[in-house]
Amino acid sequence: MTDETTDPQSSRKLTIAIDGPAGAGKSTIASRLARKLGYVNLESGAMYRALALKAIDKDISFDDEAALVKLAQNARIELEPTLGGNRTLLDGRDVSSRIRERDVSEGASRVSVHPKVRELMVARQREMGAGGGVVMEGRDIGTEVFPNADLKIFLDADPVVREQRRMAQQKIKGDVAANVAADLRERDRRDRTRAASPLVAAKDAIVINSSALSEDEVLERVEGLVAKKLG
Repeated sequence: MTDETTDPQSSRKLTIAIDGPAGAGKSTIASRLARKLGYVNLESGAMYRALALKAIDKDISFDDEAALVKLAQNARIELEPTLGGNRTLLDGRDVSSRIRERDVSEGASRVSVHPKVRELMVARQREMGAGGGVVMEGRDIGTEVFPNADLKIFLDADPVVREQRRMAQQKIKGDVAANVAADLRERDRRDRTRAASPLVAAKDAIVINSSALSEDEVLERVEGLVAKKLG
């Protein structure tokens, strides 16, 4: 690892895209990598979750594309970096914890299938990352949001491994675990088959299967890829 990869003052600022399915570890890796590089960590998933939460608060159907677009146009969604990761602000309110709850996670997957909603959100994401020096994770970052990203990574893992990680993350046991696994499989199906920006690895993405890797091992591999780009 060269010093250049960890120097936030490095003259070259990369745009790094990390895509992959739910439970693959994208958010954790993106957050740690951004902190190490001194980059901004943009979470597309948090933005869709915030929109879903606003829809819940306003009692708007996840299937009403026109209403969701209007809602998104009027929503103020901000990602505020902290040492522990991003805080998500919705219209000035900290919703970082609320958007991780099950009903919002389910809603985020449903609002994100609408082409006009995605078009609006992608435009915002491009604005936020226009200057480079960003690590952005999601499901269509390397294919749609930043197709010319300097480095594209597709982080994947076996579905069973991803289910186990998600349950451990949420400290879920017993009968509820079956529901979490079913939700993850349904989200995979929606993400991979939606008409607008389906989940797929970009042709020039580097695929990392983390099934048998620790978080530190994945991060080390990604840092090596960054070092090559900067070197």
